[in-house]
Amino acid sequence: MPKARVRVIDLETAGNGATDVCEIGWQDVVFDEDGRWTVNEERGACLVNPGRPIAAETMAIHHILDEQVADAPFWKDVAPSILRPDGGVAALAAHRAAFEQRYCTPRLSGGAPWICTWKCALRVWPDLTRFSNQMLRYQRRPEGLVHELGLPAHRAMPDAYVTAHHLRDLLNTASIEQLLQWTTEPGLLPRVPSGPDRGKSWDRLGTDALRDYLRDRDADIRFSAQSELARRGENGEANADKPAQGSFL
Repeated sequence: MPKARVRVIDLETAGNGATDVCEIGWQDVVFDEDGRWTVNEERGACLVNPGRPIAAETMAIHHILDEQVADAPFWKDVAPSILRPDGGVAALAAHRAAFEQRYCTPRLSGGAPWICTWKCALRVWPDLTRFSNQMLRYQRRPEGLVHELGLPAHRAMPDAYVTAHHLRDLLNTASIEQLLQWTTEPGLLPRVPSGPDRGKSWDRLGTDALRDYLRDRDADIRFSAQSELARRGENGEANADKPAQGSFL
């Protein structure tokens, strides 16, 4: 298998600007000679100078200080070598990959496809109660995950290391092509996430309720309701892919 490596990426940021990365971490998952995907020893992290002060709101999450990144390289200088390692990658991956993709643009990544472990976990482990990176860690207890290497949480390398164990198990359950396909679609939520139907699986809802959810502003909710209607052989509204009103955000 060519390029039998998926590189998991995790970013910590200074804020929400286009170049606000202050740390990147990575962990490789490789296809071994036994025909299984495994987490190998190729991992690391690099501090990045975001070019501006780190916001207190994000500093409170990752605890990276301005003085620690003052002499670090800028994002455009450090990203390509990490996102495009020698030998290439079959894909890049992240938990809720849309966040990392905001910063790891095709120009920096070489156009590599992405796997979102959050979207794929919804499909493969729908019976779990929550799907954050750390909740998956403690609900699933992935084999071989060294507890100390996954700490502290909310730092780039430990989080990438934890995500890589979810990715390994996903790749050993479904094909890489399937994971890539799921990533291109909205999240298929196993249960209604909020409101009066919170916690109910979609198959417990009546058709009218499902059609109401087709007008939700959340794309994952609309997609999940539409998928249940399709499973029943029913069509949704023609404009089901559009929310009833625009976002105020």
